[in-house]
Amino acid sequence: MTDLGSVLMEAATIMITGMVVVFVFLSILIFLVQLLAKIAPADPEVVNTPAQMAVKSSDTVQPEIVAAIAAAVNQYRQRQA
Repeated sequence: MTDLGSVLMEAATIMITGMVVVFVFLSILIFLVQLLAKIAPADPEVVNTPAQMAVKSSDTVQPEIVAAIAAAVNQYRQRQA
């Protein structure tokens, strides 16, 4: 049977080894992320051209289309009733 002192010493050794491994891993990870941030180019700024702005402004539904959809829905409901 082992004595309590040697068991505690082994536990402390395992704990310190684990802490060192985690510290080294996190240090390497932080270094690689910082290196990647320096190497990778930044995202280019999106500049809206007048053509893109015109496309965005035409997203509204025309009244004729709304009327056609309303008539179709009304007709469908009359058939179901």
